[in-house]
Amino acid sequence: MKKVLNPQIEAGSRASNEPRLLGSIVKEMLHGNSPLAKGYRQHIASRENAEAVSWKPNTHLCVDVKTFLRSDRCAKPNKEYQGWLKRDREDHFTFVESLPQPAGKRNPHVFKGGFITVTRRDDGSFQPNFRPMPKGKGFNLERYAQGVYNELCIALGGLVGESE
Repeated sequence: MKKVLNPQIEAGSRASNEPRLLGSIVKEMLHGNSPLAKGYRQHIASRENAEAVSWKPNTHLCVDVKTFLRSDRCAKPNKEYQGWLKRDREDHFTFVESLPQPAGKRNPHVFKGGFITVTRRDDGSFQPNFRPMPKGKGFNLERYAQGVYNELCIALGGLVGESE
């Protein structure tokens, strides 16, 4: 036996007592002769006329966008997201948010050699850094020290000439 709380509202379709999809109910409501359906058709017609005049030819008015965001569950209004937008199929896009890029690379390398690297600090000074020392057979301390000295002279020679 079907229990109805409000006699004007019934669950299920007219032919059976099973639940219906919301889309089919809305479609039925908007394609009849009810005042709601007439108003909806007038709204669509006025919107199509306005869109034909005001929208650019590369504007997609009705698409599905799947988002993969790092921190937000849903995309927030007026918030900018950096990432990639990919068109999967007709009227379906996927947006993947990328990692935020730092404002500037901290201590960028100005010289990178086999024995040392030289970085520029935030205050503009240069800092030489030793690369890992090779270990094993054939390692010669004098050759290693001479290599460090040669690269230091090359790096600082170019940098001193650059800063003057």
